[in-house]
Amino acid sequence: MSPTPTEEHQGSQEQRRQGEPRSLRLEDWCVVVAMALLALITFANVLVRYFTDASFAWTEEISVFLMIVLAMVGGSAAIARDTHIRIEFFAEGGSARRRRRLAQLGAALVALLFAFVAVISIRMVWDDFRFEETSPGIGVPQWWYSIWLPVLSALMSVRAIGLYRRRSRQSDAQYLARDERRAP
Repeated sequence: MSPTPTEEHQGSQEQRRQGEPRSLRLEDWCVVVAMALLALITFANVLVRYFTDASFAWTEEISVFLMIVLAMVGGSAAIARDTHIRIEFFAEGGSARRRRRLAQLGAALVALLFAFVAVISIRMVWDDFRFEETSPGIGVPQWWYSIWLPVLSALMSVRAIGLYRRRSRQSDAQYLARDERRAP
């Protein structure tokens, strides 16, 4: 017997209350767009190289930028979904209280790290702007690329704060139930 739409809606609300992130559409769409652009740029470069024995110089610069964006946006989604890298020996062992506290500590440290990166990278962006640095491949202002480091670092920090808050609201039993649902 399949659930009714009302039961499905209540089920999704229950999942949200148990610690699932509300919306990761921003990160998911950014990943899709970055991957599509990378594929198109690489395909165009392959075609040009094949037919002309030359390449677009700008493709490497754009591709590196898109890969960095992809990594940071993917990291943000991993933080929000609580699927980031951890040492399972420590994270999955011990009492429920200890495991939840370690998850909170991990989220707090990730938030601090990326907040620090966001703050110190603002200086780099300012220097790129002030000294009118240009990119080596295309010659556009370097700050067009570097501005995304503090922005995406701040996004990662906000996602980690959200994860910390979700873990703080959970009881130990809810935290363990989340682990059981995630197990294959």
